[in-house]
Amino acid sequence: MADLIPPFLCLLLFTFSCNCVQSIEQGHINAEISNRGLDFLKELLIQKAEFEIVPLDLPKIAKSVKIPVIGTVQMAATDITIETINVTSSTLKSGDSGIVIDVSGATANLSMNWQYSYSSWWLPVSVSDKGNATIQVEGLEVGLTLSLETVEGSLKVSLLECGCYVNGISIKLNGGASWLYQGLVDAFEDKISSAVEDAIPKKIKDAIVKLDNALQSFPKEVSVTSIAAVNITLVGDPALNELSLDLDIDGLFSAKDEATLSSPYHRIAQESGSCKEADKMLKIALHEDVFRSASSVYYEARKMHWIVDKVPDQSLLNTAGWRFIVPQLYKRYPNDDMNLNLTVSSPPTIEVEKRQIKAKIPLDVVINVLDGGQVVPVVCISVVIDASVSPEILGNTLVGVAKLNEFTMSLNWSKIGDLHMSLIQTLISATLRTVVLPYVNLKLTTGYQIPPFHGYELQYAQLLCTDAWIVICSDVAPAKQYNLI
Repeated sequence: MADLIPPFLCLLLFTFSCNCVQSIEQGHINAEISNRGLDFLKELLIQKAEFEIVPLDLPKIAKSVKIPVIGTVQMAATDITIETINVTSSTLKSGDSGIVIDVSGATANLSMNWQYSYSSWWLPVSVSDKGNATIQVEGLEVGLTLSLETVEGSLKVSLLECGCYVNGISIKLNGGASWLYQGLVDAFEDKISSAVEDAIPKKIKDAIVKLDNALQSFPKEVSVTSIAAVNITLVGDPALNELSLDLDIDGLFSAKDEATLSSPYHRIAQESGSCKEADKMLKIALHEDVFRSASSVYYEARKMHWIVDKVPDQSLLNTAGWRFIVPQLYKRYPNDDMNLNLTVSSPPTIEVEKRQIKAKIPLDVVINVLDGGQVVPVVCISVVIDASVSPEILGNTLVGVAKLNEFTMSLNWSKIGDLHMSLIQTLISATLRTVVLPYVNLKLTTGYQIPPFHGYELQYAQLLCTDAWIVICSDVAPAKQYNLI
């Protein structure tokens, strides 16, 4: 990663994306960084640069000065170093060609060593002296313009222009003869100012090159688990306007290390919701196709399969608990324990609607009887669960409320004769609503903590479910347990 840019900032630039591409097909994870977000990013970059640019060494300066009576004095300034830079005022705005950052009223502190020597026809020996000095630079101004474009799916940052200007400089000598003070100031003031004006833009250019190299080497996919990865290649060039910096990325899940050049999900450009009313730093929007692609990957990997041998009401996993509903099961296997072999029979259907996320999950449920150490499959029932979740963010915790909309069952096969499916469905539906659903909602009420990332966390986040999109509007702040620098 670039020396001046924390990993969080690179990821912020690369992954926060928005519905800005003018082509027909767009990315599936979208966001926008507002002016407030850009200002926050700018302050972090400048604060980091204040510490990382310095110390900055300047080249040696030598000069000859003619002084009346004395004659020609040979003077040199060496070990000139910018020790600190302090920025008090800066602005960021979107220009026609890119992002423009202006720094004004900054100050800098320098140190240097100086020496002089001279000889004259009326002096038999050469005279010399040396010492050190501190230098205060006032009214330091820096301006730079950055361009952003997409190259092979990665964000490319280029420095279009960079300039630096020094308004004033004062030099305080330590050691040596004070009567040469004014001559030293006159001799070196302009050249030190010029050296500062040359050195800072070069350092900034080097930092931008490092940042660009880091972004170009950013992976095209991010592993989520050992099975799945997310395609984070950019779609189209970033867009700049007066209100925000907008990007757009693919965002779909695929099997890990599997080529993701072609995708079965082709979304027509559409609005993903707005955060303007909330006046947040950034918006992150996820299209429902992201969840569908994840569902498909895990289904194809045969990971939607579970053996259930513990439930909130454990009596349901013993044949005695079914003796009145399925008497032939209890008669053939009295007081035997059971487990449930659950297999998703096709990829779940996921839809994001206003204020909720709906999921339809088709399951094949095989009831196994544990008889004398043997696992005996006795019944296979096809189940379709239609449920929804209404999510929200409280602080840094993702919470929600789940609801069972519909529950249907049908018999696939049975080794114990015909079953009264209506009775079984009534019992299972009641169990889901009175036992399982309250348990799930208890977990959702407790919620899941959104972890900080590289020392930063979401602040005052809001979550909105709209047609086909989940939108998170949030500010960003240093996490409480982390320091900014």
